[in-house]
This record gives sequence, C-alpha cells and structure tokens, in this order.
Amino acid sequence: MIERRERQTDCTYTSVRRIAHLVLAAVPLTAAHGAVDQPSEPPHPYLHHWKQATFGKVAAGGVVAKAGIGQLLGHPRNYGGGIAGFGKRLGAGFATHTVKTTVEHAIAAPLHEDLIYHPSQIAGFRPRLLYALKSTVITHSTRSGKPHPAVGRLSGHAAAGVVSQAVLHAGSGAATAGFGLAAEAGVNVAREFWPRQNSERR
Repeated sequence: MIERRERQTDCTYTSVRRIAHLVLAAVPLTAAHGAVDQPSEPPHPYLHHWKQATFGKVAAGGVVAKAGIGQLLGHPRNYGGGIAGFGKRLGAGFATHTVKTTVEHAIAAPLHEDLIYHPSQIAGFRPRLLYALKSTVITHSTRSGKPHPAVGRLSGHAAAGVVSQAVLHAGSGAATAGFGLAAEAGVNVAREFWPRQNSERR
C-alpha cells in the first residue's frame, strides 16, 4: 500500500512538472506577439511581471503561508502531517501558483490586459471598497484603456483549480479557484487602503 502511494505521488509531481513546462513556454511567445502587434508603443512588461508574480518574495511568502495554513487545518487530508505533509502542500501550492500566473499572463498578453492594480482617485470608504473588489474581475486594455472582464486572471484561477483537483488531488477545483479570487480581492482592498501621500490623490 505504501509503495503504491509513493508511485502515485511520483506520478503526480511528474505530471505537474510537465504541465508547468508546457505553460511556461507560452509566456515568451505571447509576450512577443503583444510587442509585435503594437511596435509604436512601449510593450507592457508581461514577462517581467510574470517573473515577479511567480518567483518574487511576496509570491513565495504567500505560497509558504498557504501551505502552513493547510498544515494546521490538515487539508488536504490525504497529504498527511509532519515534514512530509508540509512538503507536499508546499510543492502543490507552488505548482498551482505557477500554473495560475503562467496561464494568466499567457492569455493577458495577446489581449493587452493590464495586470497591475492601480489605486483609485476617488474619496469615500464604500466607493473605494467597491472599486478594489471590482478590480479583481475587471481590468483595462493597455491600448485603449477601456474596461473589460479580466479574462487572463479568471482563466489563471480556473486552471489552478483544474490542476489542484485533477492532478494534485488537493481538493475541489472550484473551491481552489474561488479561494484564489477571494485572496486576490483581499490583496486589492489592502492595496487600495494602504496609506498614500495626499499628493497622489485628487
């Protein structure tokens, strides 16, 4: 029984590595496509942003924190406890995070979606709160400035949910995607209400 579980674990992480390699290859291609499509304008730094969003200190801290919470709650249960359990949660968390950010940037690049959060220039708690929450699912074009659904971000969370459920067996894909969006909404709210100088606002 133990040997069978070890084989399943090896197959799981092999599958994750293959998926990550495939989606990673899409980022430079789509970023290059976006740059060629608008040569007269400075291209949106998708590749640099992807590296920071995937491997930066903030991203790594978030993955470790999520793994720690999962360890305390014993979720997913089939990962077990101890150092081995934490290692599985950490590996699964980094795998789903990598898939999420890679798919997000690979789709956002050719669509010219702005992936950077821009604090509002409005006053009042409620309007600013609604702005931050809406910015989780609505973005703007880096070319026209017009708002539209954040297809890249939503697709990234959906892909992470699929990998979490089908490959890593780490729980419901819908729950993973929903938790990811909720966490991102919380980060946007924190960014919106983080103290700023008065000169930055009207």
